[in-house]
Amino acid sequence: MKLKGKAKLLRVFVGEADRVYQRPLYEAIVYGAKRYGLAGATVHRGIMSYGANSRIHSSKIFALSDDLPIIIELVDSEEKVNGFLHIIELLIEKSGGGGMITMEQVDVIRYQPQNK
Repeated sequence: MKLKGKAKLLRVFVGEADRVYQRPLYEAIVYGAKRYGLAGATVHRGIMSYGANSRIHSSKIFALSDDLPIIIELVDSEEKVNGFLHIIELLIEKSGGGGMITMEQVDVIRYQPQNK
């Protein structure tokens, strides 16, 4: 698959404890993106956050949290990202969790598999 030039970056902010279909929500989103054929996805685990409910989530030892922030980044063409957005919305709704989704224009400089 070729991906170069203008593309969309979708960021999905959810909680680590959010689950859908007996698996972490972030896993369901990444595996769904792979099945949908998106160019790539990466999951980042945050160390501290707060969101719409204003509750602090932290990895500090004295503020033990089992719901650390998770950020899923997905990149592909505008058409593919927009098509998958509906699936993400359904998964978040099904999980009963909250979250935030952002989208921005990016320039893909290089997208190539490893040469092994």
